[in-house]
Amino acid sequence: MKAEGAVSGRLLLAFLVATLIWGSTWTAIRYQLGVVDPSWSIAFRFAMAAILLAGYARWIGAPLRITRRELPVAAAFGLAQFVFNFQFVYRAEAYITSGFVAMMFALLIIPNAIFGRVLLGHRVGRNFILGSLLSTLGMALLFHKEIQDAATGGGAALLGIGLTLGGILAASMGSMVQASRRADAMHWVTMIVWGMVLGAIANALLALATTGLPIVDPRPSYWFAIVYLALFGSALTFPVYLFMIRQIGPARAAYSGVLIPIVAMLFSTLLEGYRWTPSAVAGTVLAVAGLVVALKARKPAA
Repeated sequence: MKAEGAVSGRLLLAFLVATLIWGSTWTAIRYQLGVVDPSWSIAFRFAMAAILLAGYARWIGAPLRITRRELPVAAAFGLAQFVFNFQFVYRAEAYITSGFVAMMFALLIIPNAIFGRVLLGHRVGRNFILGSLLSTLGMALLFHKEIQDAATGGGAALLGIGLTLGGILAASMGSMVQASRRADAMHWVTMIVWGMVLGAIANALLALATTGLPIVDPRPSYWFAIVYLALFGSALTFPVYLFMIRQIGPARAAYSGVLIPIVAMLFSTLLEGYRWTPSAVAGTVLAVAGLVVALKARKPAA
């Protein structure tokens, strides 16, 4: 890994791809709720994504065989990222809005920085801390109405917030696994494919144990969402995010989560008629400013 703080063109492209796609997936998840149990929807999503990535691996000649030493790494990654993370997220969206869930995931920078320091020995500097404070304030301004609604929403809103926090912690642990030395020794496609396979199996077993066989959702929107989330929201973006983690560390890579809710609000402006308020504009400016400050910091040393 390079030590300088300069941001490469490939890294900027990775940020753009991750934020644009993941900024739209929060809305796509809403189309999967209501008929099919969330565990089955998650299993379908990652089974399809694993098949797509396995096909890509064969095309580029990447290894798909996994060793006994590598299997625990892939399993830990799959359980944290593709089981616990998404179990919490899908269920949280039944209680609070997808935009509010996306906003809360901007907080991923905090556990990633803490766990990165404790578990991986990554240090964060003053620029990163200052940038994180600016971005957190920006998110609060951008979503101040949603925060107020959640504060007065009673038990359902609090349950949604609690589930989202669980998803954030699970996603953070998944990032720690991806940033570990044992994961770094694996080919990226091997780890992601096996993580998705094991995650899909675990979600399917959980669904069988709790709700039985899946119910078929006849809505075209449900199946379009499955394909979109599998192809773009998973098979494309998780490799991109892993590239970001290996380039700049999990704390700074999590800054894509600051831009994602902003992108989600832009989609809402185009598709749902969202109207920007002065506080929302100010919050966006602060969040982006915090991102610029944090990414100018030197990459954390291990």
